[in-house]
Formats: sequence, C-alpha cells, structure tokens
Amino acid sequence: MNLNKAYLIGRLTRDPETRALPSGQSVTSFGMATDRFFTDRSGQKQQQTDFHNIVLFGKLADIASQYLNKGSLVLIEG
Repeated sequence: MNLNKAYLIGRLTRDPETRALPSGQSVTSFGMATDRFFTDRSGQKQQQTDFHNIVLFGKLADIASQYLNKGSLVLIEG
C-alpha cells in the first residue's frame, strides 16, 4: 500500500463559490496560489507561483464559504 499526503499553504485567488448537489450536500470551490522559493543552477534565488483548484464538501464547504474570501491565508491538507 502506498500513501501520499500533501500540505498547501497559500492565499485564495477568488472568493469561494458554493452550490448544492441534488442530494442537498454543499460544495464550495475556490482558487489558491502557493509560492515556492528555490536557488537555480546559477545560484540565483527564484520564486515560482503555483495555482490550485480546491473543492470542499459538506460541513467544511459551509464553513469555508462563511469565513473565507479572496486573499484569505489557508492551509489545505489532503
């Protein structure tokens, strides 16, 4: 059995959008930007920004839609 776990720390790039599934369960989605800092082969410090699409379900979706907005700092574990 293999296991991968990721942690992302970054800021929302847009306000969360919430909708309901036919079952009534909440779904919230938003964009997130994370920054990486590294030194390239020539010794120069570099920064790279990665963008992620995040989707939350259920109670966590409801909480995110209530408390988060564009620019909020979040930690995503999954």
